[in-house]
Amino acid sequence: MDTEGMRKRIDLIDYQIMTLLNQRMEFGLRLKKLKEIVNETGQTEENITAIKGTSRGMIRSAFAEALFAEIIGESALIQEQDLKLIGFQGEHGAFSEEASYAYDPALIPIPYRDFDEIFEEVRTGTIDFAIVPVENSLGGPVTPVNDLLIESDLKISGEITMPIHHCLLVLPDMDYRDLKTVYSHSRALAQCRTFISRHKIEPRPYYDTAGSAKMLSENRPAAAGAIAGRLCAELYHLEVLKENIEDHPLNSTRFNVISRYANPEPGNKCSIAFTVRHETGSLLEILKTFSDGGINLAKIDSRPMKDDPGEYRFLADFEGSDRDERVIRTLRRIEENTIMFKFLGCYKS
Repeated sequence: MDTEGMRKRIDLIDYQIMTLLNQRMEFGLRLKKLKEIVNETGQTEENITAIKGTSRGMIRSAFAEALFAEIIGESALIQEQDLKLIGFQGEHGAFSEEASYAYDPALIPIPYRDFDEIFEEVRTGTIDFAIVPVENSLGGPVTPVNDLLIESDLKISGEITMPIHHCLLVLPDMDYRDLKTVYSHSRALAQCRTFISRHKIEPRPYYDTAGSAKMLSENRPAAAGAIAGRLCAELYHLEVLKENIEDHPLNSTRFNVISRYANPEPGNKCSIAFTVRHETGSLLEILKTFSDGGINLAKIDSRPMKDDPGEYRFLADFEGSDRDERVIRTLRRIEENTIMFKFLGCYKS
């Protein structure tokens, strides 16, 4: 390895150190939510003694002791703050994380691998909120999330719509003429199909857009790039070779913020879930109820019932506030004419 290669390797190691430190602090905050009070100081001496035993060669025991005393102290200071946690699906840098910053920059984003785990962590109080994609302007509803919204007892407490702009990311100083393959989530690859085809790049599906950027940075596959958001370039020490490579510039995703409790602030949009009798005109009766109440139905989706093939549940969004007497009367009529009715939340859109 030449001098320049060694310098790049040192830069990568520094980035990995900071990544692990951030992960450590995140787990400390999650632990605090479960235990209410985390007493790391009581474990400091035991932990540092164990850490000192792992120092070898050039690293002095005194340096290791001082370093980890600082880390444990910083973790304790962070845990003393009244920080609120918001979970998102994917790796750091995901569009869901960007949406969380846009929704409330004071919230601390925590990454999760799948949606089921996020909903469970909110339910148990390990995190305060979660931000989940519910609909993409090109791909339509995110059905796993919609199913979880219907099945869980959690509430929708907020909403935000974000434009989705994809970037082609590469390792620093890579010659674009060497690029042969690109990694990303299958949806992102589909949304950038024209760009990929025009440049004769081989698309390779990966489990997550931000995950593909992280993999590129850590594994450094030859002649490869990743398609992800601009935030990933900053987080994973990558360069943006080309911005806005999506086929449709108006691509956007709508996200719901969920929590255990209803939003105490007044909202202007509501969501409900319901099932109707399997009879002619049952759904039409519900739609007419909205119309008679002068309420604008923003969206309605159907989802098959897993335990009853051939039957469907409906997820509906409409404009209005649950504090409005007109909305209250309409919801009461809908509940009377449905088999299952669930009010999912009223929130600001």
